Amino acid sequence: MHPKSQSRHLFQQKYNKAPTLNVYAPGRVNIIGEHTDYNDGFVMPCAINYGTAISGAKRDDQVFNVYAADLNECDQFRLDQPIVPNPAKKWTGYVRGVVKFIQERCPEFRQGADLVISGNVPLSSGLSSSASLEVAVGKFCQLLGELPLSNTDIALIGQKAENRFVGANCGNMDQLISALGQAEHLLMIDCRSLETLPTPMPKDIAVMIVNSHVKHDLVTGEYNTRRQQCEAAAKFFGVKALRDVSIEQFQKRETELTALDAEMAKRARHVVTENQRVLDAAQALNRGDISRLGELMNASHVSMRDDFEITTPEIDYLVELAQSVIGKSGGARMTGGGFGGCIVALAPAEKVDAVRQIIADNYQQRTGLKEDFYVCTASKGVHQC
Repeated sequence: MHPKSQSRHLFQQKYNKAPTLNVYAPGRVNIIGEHTDYNDGFVMPCAINYGTAISGAKRDDQVFNVYAADLNECDQFRLDQPIVPNPAKKWTGYVRGVVKFIQERCPEFRQGADLVISGNVPLSSGLSSSASLEVAVGKFCQLLGELPLSNTDIALIGQKAENRFVGANCGNMDQLISALGQAEHLLMIDCRSLETLPTPMPKDIAVMIVNSHVKHDLVTGEYNTRRQQCEAAAKFFGVKALRDVSIEQFQKRETELTALDAEMAKRARHVVTENQRVLDAAQALNRGDISRLGELMNASHVSMRDDFEITTPEIDYLVELAQSVIGKSGGARMTGGGFGGCIVALAPAEKVDAVRQIIADNYQQRTGLKEDFYVCTASKGVHQC
């Protein structure tokens, strides 16, 4: 059952009445531009046809009563008391954090509600189940309280919740694409100015996502370390963020930076070159040049593997398998924060079955893990439904 139908159905079952407010926010896959968002750079994701639905209704008190259908768990907190984390249940942080920061922005928001949340974004896969949940909660609150918040505001509140309440130092891409996605388009986002440029997805091109089932958890360690290394590299170049360093500027001082800290130099090289790849990818898409887009995606994967060092042997193998079938008609790369999760591949629709087949024939045999294979469509951002 689709999350939109499931959340409605469960609300009706649980409360014996129909919900009065239904919202839906999609997950996302990032086509190119990895770990550039928190460096004030460029990204190019699309919202996908997997997401989070919330069905709910007002209460006559100031209690938020939340049921997470996928986990069969409940959470309850009051809007007239300080909102603090519930350490026993990690998922509640994404809900409580958003409500807390909405109240910070709109102190008048005190309207209690019963909510049922249902989602079908695979958890810990790198497809942004957390951002989808945050944006859905934000939109629900905005409509519930008739608050003067734009979808961009909702996205940034979601990011703040994840940074300051949950403790994952993510950039703003995931929430922005969940809030602002457009059907049949990729969205190039300038993560500094928040300007967006919808870029049409060619009609006959399929977006394939393959979940490696190597689990990752971004709150711990490696992700935050990468972020610190990038900030240190920006300081070395005397700029606000690595977005401000061109490839030429990087190359001029690369030897000096490598002598100082070889690892930091590699991290910076990834971000600087990845920003350029996103800009080049937008041009390639506008020309309908999928072969060039594929080259850029493949180069992005090599950079994540060798310079940013966030791939795993399983992920590298999935990319290799996909690329062997796709050839010059598209591309494949790891997508998401890294250390597991998913790959994304773009190719003509007629290649989908062959890509699926080669992975089914080889991946489990080599790794002992069974992949999940999704064919996605570029979808609309958060909306009332």
